Amino acid sequence: MNQPPLDLSQLAIDRQVGKNELDDSMVASGRQNSRYPRRTSKWVSRVLLPGAILTGFVVMLAMTAGRQLLPKTAVSVTPVIVRRGEAPRSATPLFQAAGWIEPRPTSVSVPSLASGVIEELMVIEGQLVEKEEVIARLIDVDAKIAIDQAKARLALRESECQRAEAELRAARARLEKPLHLKTPLTEAQSLLAKALTERETLPFEIQTAQANVDYTRSSLEGKQDAGAAIATVVIRQAQRDFAAAKSKLEERRTRGINLDREIEALRARLEVLSEQLELLIEERRQVAEAEAKVGSAHAVRDEAKLELKLAELTLQRTKIRAPISGRILQLVALPGTRVSGLQQSSGHQSSTVVEMYDPSRLQVRADVRLEDLPLVTPGAPVKIETASSKESIEGRVLQPTSSANIQKNTLEVKVEILAPPETLRPEMLVTATFLAPELVNRTEPLADARQIFVPKSLVRSGDEGDFVWIVDSENKAIRRVVETGASGDDGLILVTSGLMVTDKLISSHVETIRDGAYVTLRGEDLQLGVE
Repeated sequence: MNQPPLDLSQLAIDRQVGKNELDDSMVASGRQNSRYPRRTSKWVSRVLLPGAILTGFVVMLAMTAGRQLLPKTAVSVTPVIVRRGEAPRSATPLFQAAGWIEPRPTSVSVPSLASGVIEELMVIEGQLVEKEEVIARLIDVDAKIAIDQAKARLALRESECQRAEAELRAARARLEKPLHLKTPLTEAQSLLAKALTERETLPFEIQTAQANVDYTRSSLEGKQDAGAAIATVVIRQAQRDFAAAKSKLEERRTRGINLDREIEALRARLEVLSEQLELLIEERRQVAEAEAKVGSAHAVRDEAKLELKLAELTLQRTKIRAPISGRILQLVALPGTRVSGLQQSSGHQSSTVVEMYDPSRLQVRADVRLEDLPLVTPGAPVKIETASSKESIEGRVLQPTSSANIQKNTLEVKVEILAPPETLRPEMLVTATFLAPELVNRTEPLADARQIFVPKSLVRSGDEGDFVWIVDSENKAIRRVVETGASGDDGLILVTSGLMVTDKLISSHVETIRDGAYVTLRGEDLQLGVE
C-alpha cells in the first residue's frame, strides 16, 4: 500500500508570528517587568560606576592639593637659645625618664645538674627561698640503681687489688729468699762432690777389679788343669766369674773417662745456678710485673670509687637546690618535664628549672632621651617613683648601656636601687628623676649642662600654664606647653622642660595663629641665635 509523500514545509514556523505570540503571552502573564532590571544594571555599569570613580579621584586630588590650596599665614621663626649653665646644686632635678625594674646584674638561672624528669616542684613564683633549700626533685630510681651497680664494681675491684697485692708479696719473698734456686744448686754441689769422690776412689776400684780378674783367672786355670777331677759345672762357674771380673775391670777403666765429663758438666751447671742465684733476673721481673699489676688494680679500684662518688653525686643532684637566698622569678620547667642536665648538647632552657633573683639587689633600666644623655653622670643620685611604693626610692646611676632605641630616640641607662622595699618586683614600671651630682668644685661649669632660653615676649599663659608656638616638620603651628624658670635682664627666660634644642619658635602672629594651622616660613630672626 503506497503512502503519500510528506510535506516538510508545513513544519516551518513563522518567526515573526512566534515572536509576536511570545510577547503577547509575556504581557498577558505579567512577565514584561523582567526587562526593567536588565536596563537598571546597564545604567549602573555605564553611568554610576564611572561617575563614582571620577568623584573619588577628584576628592583624592583635592585632599592631596588641599594643603596647598588652604590659606596659610606667613610667620617668622627664631631658634631657641642654648647656653652652657653652671653646675646645678646637688640633688637638683635634671630630667625624668621612664623605666622598669630588673634584677641586678641579672636574674639567676637555677639548672638541673643531672638529667632526668622532674617529679615535684616545691616552690611557686614570688616565693622566698633560702640558700641550699630544695626547690625541685627529679625521679631518683635510676640514680639509686646506679649507686648499687657502682658499689658492686668497687667490691670486684677491691678483690682484684687484694689478689695483685698477694702476688706482689709472693714475688718479693722469692726475691728476698730464693729457695727455689738454692735447692737445685745444692743438688748440683752434692752431685759434683759425689763425682769427685768417685773419681778419687776409682784407681782403687780399678786395682780391686784387676786383682779380682787375676784371682778368677788363676782359679779358672787351676780347675782346668785338674781335668776330669773337677766337674764341668764348676769349671763353667769359674769361667763366668772370670768374665764378670774382666767386665767390671773394663767398666771401671771406662768409668774414669765418663766421670771426667760428668764432673765438667756438673761444674758448669753449678756455675750457672750460682750466677742465676746471684742475679735473680726472673724473680726481679716477677716482682716488677706484680707491682705493675698492683698499680693497675689500684687505678681501676680508684676509678670504681670515683664512679661510686659520681653516682652518689647524681643522686644528690636529683634534689635541685637554690644557689642563693632570694625570690623565685619564674618557673621554667613543670612536673613531668625532662631536663638534660650538664650534657654538652643541651641548651640553656633545656636544663633550667626556675629563675630567681636577689630582692636586695635590683636596678632600673631607664629610657633616657638622647638630648638628656650629657646630663647622665655615673654615681649621680636618682629618685625613683613607682605606684607600689608611697615613698620615693633612692638610687644612683651605674652606667649607660649600648641598647639604643631608634624608634623612641632613647638610650637605656642602668640605675642601682640602694634600698629596695619589699613591694618592688621585676618588670614594674617606674619613673626615674635624675638629680645633679655633688661636685667637688661647685664653681666649675658643668661641661655638658645645657640650658634652653627663649625670648620672654614669646611665652604666653593659658589654662594649662605657660606655652609657646613652634613649627613642626610639616610646617604646622603647634602650641607647646613649657615649664619656665628664672628670667634675666637680657629679655630671655629659662625653659626647664617642654622644648628641644632643635625646636623653632614662631615670633610673629602669635596672637592670631591657631593650633594645627599650616604656615609658611617667611624667614628667621637672626638677631637671636645659639650662644
